[in-house]
Amino acid sequence: MTSQSEEIRSAEIWRRQKTEHEERADALVALRKKRAALGESDPVEDFLYTYYPFRFSALRRWTPGVGVALMDAEELCRDTHYVMGKDNLVRVIPPLESQRQRLLFALNLCRAVAQRPAFLGCFGLHEWAMVYAEASQRRHARWPLRLGAEGTDAVVRSLPLRCTHYDAFRFFTVAAKPLNRGKPDLAGRLTNEQPGCVHVTMDLYKWTMKSLPWVPSDLATDTLALAYEARAIDMRASPYDFSTLGLKPICIETVEGRSEYEQAQRNLAQKAEPLRARLIVALDFVLN
Repeated sequence: MTSQSEEIRSAEIWRRQKTEHEERADALVALRKKRAALGESDPVEDFLYTYYPFRFSALRRWTPGVGVALMDAEELCRDTHYVMGKDNLVRVIPPLESQRQRLLFALNLCRAVAQRPAFLGCFGLHEWAMVYAEASQRRHARWPLRLGAEGTDAVVRSLPLRCTHYDAFRFFTVAAKPLNRGKPDLAGRLTNEQPGCVHVTMDLYKWTMKSLPWVPSDLATDTLALAYEARAIDMRASPYDFSTLGLKPICIETVEGRSEYEQAQRNLAQKAEPLRARLIVALDFVLN
């Protein structure tokens, strides 16, 4: 039986949507696959596919999410995430209780972030704090520091460190952590995370992928595309010189650079807002 809020989707429509999703997912990961085959490194893609270690096949797998019943879709039942009802309509199976807890956390976090104003005064200093006083141990050793080790450390000392993201803060050097205003931790994510943070924007991809197959898969490709954009801003504002990769530096050590970074943060937050809202609506439907 279908519920009043359930959408019934014809085979023509869902098959077209499935094909379109697979083609977009393939396009998003095509360059990554090529680089991986050649053993090439890229600071944007390396992060998006290691920090967020989701399989290409998981991104490519189409799902309409909960609340949609598919006509003539018996073929999908080869995937254990689908089940056919007595009405011969195919649906995504509901989450187990253990899975519901993960979805509830994602929903609560997204709601908490959505209710806060964007803080735009961090200037992307988290990447600088990750090499402060330990430049020889930098994560992107293949690329030079634009200002050298001493110049990088001087910038960290001259500007306030105000990182609110746990997974960025935990990579600060030992010397940098005491300089940060606050100590964001794993337990405090619901309290600390805010929409101006580029990592929070990128994390929309993580929470969407963790919410599949119960939310629509087009959210996964949309959030990954935005994560690409956010990570590029992240690297452009970092202390590294990635200009040979086409990543023009945002020189946050200058007044003009900090203004440019704030505007980039604002733009990312505005693009993330409707995606976060869509994820909230989808998760709320799944859980209620």
